[in-house]
Amino acid sequence: MPRLPHPTPEELRRDTLPLRGRTALVTGASRRGGIGHAVARRLAAYGASVYLHHHVPHDAGQPWGADRPEDVLESVRAAAGDSGARIVAGPGDLADPDVPAELVTRAADALGGPLDILVANHAQSGFDGTLDEIGTEMLDRHWAVDTRAVLLLVQAHARLRPPGPGGRVVMMTSGQDMAGGMPGEIAYALQKGALASITRSLSATLVERGVTVNTVNPGPVDTDYLTGEDYDAVAARFPSGRWGMPDDPARLIAWLATDEAGWITGEVISSEGGFRR
Repeated sequence: MPRLPHPTPEELRRDTLPLRGRTALVTGASRRGGIGHAVARRLAAYGASVYLHHHVPHDAGQPWGADRPEDVLESVRAAAGDSGARIVAGPGDLADPDVPAELVTRAADALGGPLDILVANHAQSGFDGTLDEIGTEMLDRHWAVDTRAVLLLVQAHARLRPPGPGGRVVMMTSGQDMAGGMPGEIAYALQKGALASITRSLSATLVERGVTVNTVNPGPVDTDYLTGEDYDAVAARFPSGRWGMPDDPARLIAWLATDEAGWITGEVISSEGGFRR
């Protein structure tokens, strides 16, 4: 096989809108304090048209509450780098096995073409426990939302997108396989571990279709779920003395969506700011 030539000077000069003309679906973009919102803003700032998925009833049932979808949408629109990009939002309960494929189709239709980028950021919060506390309902709920829905989204994305370069899938994992594990969130840790484990297999499956598949572990991120002494104790375990903020993993995820990351696939990448476990 011949060696590829060095990039030309023109190719080395980075486009200020590297995702102009691309389309993206970001799931779990329900709150302005969350990672999904930060990822959507970054993709939009890079020029992409973005569909923001939300499931307000989930967040409304959590201690942090829900944002109005129109407020999240307006925040992402304000960050758009391309005035011609489409920024759209819509609901979906990903616990329903029919919703992932329907959502991918709806997002593609709303953005005017097949999706290039899928960021499966959503997750079931709470409804979990230790080994002694978990039951079949907890396990099934986390399986349905955290893992099954992600695989069905990837399947629909691969089926609807014509083969060709520029396809991207980014999934989200957690620190379940690192020191200390997550003994208080067994169901969540189990399903997030499954996504990390399947990353390489999905990558090998989709590489010939021009789609890269990577999974990001964002580490502890301040999404408004912890306060007080517990918050300060976590912050002290970062060399910088601060938590990760939603835009920290969002910068990595947005870069993975660009052509510059076209050689990166099948990887589980941590973005933890040196967090000491």
